[in-house]
Amino acid sequence: MKNIAVFTSGGDAPGMNSCIRAVVRTALHHDIQTFGVLRGYQGMIDDDFVELKRESVSNIIQMGGTILRSASSLEFRTPEGRRKAYENLQRRNIEGIVAIGGDGTFTGANIFMQEYPDIRITGCPGTIDNDLNGTDYTIGYDTAINTAMEAIDKIKDTANAHDRLFFIEVMGRDAGFIAMATAIATGAEAVLIPETPTDLDKLIQTLKEGWLRKKSSSIVIVAEGEEEGGAFKVAEKVKEKLNFYEIKVSILGHMQRGGQPTCMERLRASRMGVEAVEALLQGKKGVMIGVVNDEIVHTPFEQAIKHNLVINPTLLRMVDILS
Repeated sequence: MKNIAVFTSGGDAPGMNSCIRAVVRTALHHDIQTFGVLRGYQGMIDDDFVELKRESVSNIIQMGGTILRSASSLEFRTPEGRRKAYENLQRRNIEGIVAIGGDGTFTGANIFMQEYPDIRITGCPGTIDNDLNGTDYTIGYDTAINTAMEAIDKIKDTANAHDRLFFIEVMGRDAGFIAMATAIATGAEAVLIPETPTDLDKLIQTLKEGWLRKKSSSIVIVAEGEEEGGAFKVAEKVKEKLNFYEIKVSILGHMQRGGQPTCMERLRASRMGVEAVEALLQGKKGVMIGVVNDEIVHTPFEQAIKHNLVINPTLLRMVDILS
């Protein structure tokens, strides 16, 4: 193997640059040339490749986002689009690819390898949602929850000053891992997540009890994919029952995707990037590189894809106990 490619796809996540750097430096260590594909699968179709040298990835380990950029690609979902991508890889004699992304990225990689089995692809889990099987932590999750926690702490300061009830919406369209972690870390009264039914009556009772105990403020963390429709809609329904509260809503939004990756983020992303290249050299394909119990593991793409994970019920119980 003389040439490989690396790309980032799906939502950007802090730590992706650390992973890119590890891929390039590991490939060079093994006398392999790396090409970066700009804008994910769409760049592969558009022949948007750049040669990555050692200096290309200097001073990026601390940067958020992704130097290779990211984009969705409807064209890659077609056989014609995938054929264009394959021809562009063939032109550069690229035999292996490291894909950094989430379930959509790995789904696309699986289809691509079925059609073109001479291309080997390994993956690194890049998504702030932490919703992939086969790894304790995805690239971006640790930074995202710390970013959200810091923002919620600041909101809590102003909530305390004005005796307010805040509904704070965090990212998590299909998974509540960010919401759950930040709810416990910030001492929230309640958390609403996609994995469990929303019990508005229970929420209202919890908030009413807090009011009667003369709590100076209350915080409710809401995952964006929560079944009632998000923080604004939940706040409206609660206001109908608890009109004595001054209710505010904050949407943290895409700030959770940005910022400098944490130390652990950089470490995990670097470990995954190194292993992704060395797995290709060992002839592996169709596997996601993860870290479980601090050990590197390989999980087939079809098993890694989300929607199979469940929130630890102990964490849900903790929110009730500690609120």
